[in-house]
Amino acid sequence: MNKKILIIGLGLTGISCLNFLLKKNIIPSVMDISNYPKFIKKIPSYVPCHLGYFKKDWILNSQLIILSPGISIFNNLLLEAKKKGIEIIGDIELFARYNKTPVIAITGTNGKSTVTNMIGKIMKKNNFNVSIGGNIGYPVLDLLSFVRDFYILEISSFQLETIKKLDVYIAVILNISEDHMDRYPLGIQQYRNFKLHIYKHASICIYNADNILCYPKYFKKKKKYITFGEFSGKYTLCYNKKDVYLQINHQKILNFNKTKLIGIHNYLNALAVLAVTDVLKISKKISLQQISNYLNMDHILQIIHIENGVTWINDSKSTNISSTKAALKYLHKKKRIWLLLGGYDKNCKLYLLKKYLQKKNNINVYCFGVLRKKILSIYPKAKIVKTIHQGIEQIIKLVEYGDVVLLSPACSSIDQFKNFKHRGQEFVRLVKKFHNPK
Repeated sequence: MNKKILIIGLGLTGISCLNFLLKKNIIPSVMDISNYPKFIKKIPSYVPCHLGYFKKDWILNSQLIILSPGISIFNNLLLEAKKKGIEIIGDIELFARYNKTPVIAITGTNGKSTVTNMIGKIMKKNNFNVSIGGNIGYPVLDLLSFVRDFYILEISSFQLETIKKLDVYIAVILNISEDHMDRYPLGIQQYRNFKLHIYKHASICIYNADNILCYPKYFKKKKKYITFGEFSGKYTLCYNKKDVYLQINHQKILNFNKTKLIGIHNYLNALAVLAVTDVLKISKKISLQQISNYLNMDHILQIIHIENGVTWINDSKSTNISSTKAALKYLHKKKRIWLLLGGYDKNCKLYLLKKYLQKKNNINVYCFGVLRKKILSIYPKAKIVKTIHQGIEQIIKLVEYGDVVLLSPACSSIDQFKNFKHRGQEFVRLVKKFHNPK
């Protein structure tokens, strides 16, 4: 790789790209719009570094730009670079150019982390040597240091924007609904198109048959296609009175009510997981045992406190409308739900949540953050608070036995927090503080 290379963005991904190139005796230039990026001390003094803003001549005089996923490819300077013929890739594409290990790749608007982790647990239980990376786990370039049977990658739409030839053994799209509309000026079809990149060089494509946006644009004879869905596909759900079953080709094989999984959305995640593990010829006994005992990850419908019959739930990873609706549907039979909603909405259609809230009479909405006034304008019954702290302070005085307090913001956290984990951790800390004041 004898090119003039520029890395833009010095977060975890950017630093992993830098370290990867330095190990190959390639010295790139690096750039970040922050004056004090988090990993500034990890940049050797001999690496050319520009901080504070995008330096135009560095961008336009590069031969290869490696872009961190947090930076939009629609930035005007990057569009100019692209017109000039400068190649722009991300760490996933750089990984693809060196990788020789089979890849299982998962994307979707919601459920990516859960499915990635479930597949990893099942494969390890079946003595596969695997590592998880991408949007969670290790940065993908770090995986190349490990000798593994498979790499399991969670890949976001941002990461998919810059891939060209990612060879994938199994590609999975769980669902597609509105998210990151601030990033995609042409709307959901543009967002979808980037998601569909995951199929391009995949041998096996697994997709949600109930969500037409997940369908490949073209079906090719050389590829194998496997479907799952609540109502359609090879792997589906079956409703029988109070029970919900996982079924394959209409044959019931697992009663979800006898598992530790929470919510229909997680039952659908389990369908996708089983579709993958069946391709790998893993014993159904092992797969179903691991699915049955799977516990939600932190920040996903995580029960953090129960006192006086009131349940407090941290669903901070809910950063879009569809994930909040899934949480509310799961909890719909509860006496009352006190919903903490708000943050930065990424230009998504919040009014879609309004339609759902109007049908219910047991949901009390407290809206916080930069979007609080917008939420109030579309749902006048909401109460405005500036912060989660203020919301908890008010709610704790009103809750009664049988109630649920739910942080499921339907928005990004970037207005008041570092990320969804920081938001969730702060919620947990505050709930504990209010219940155990010292």
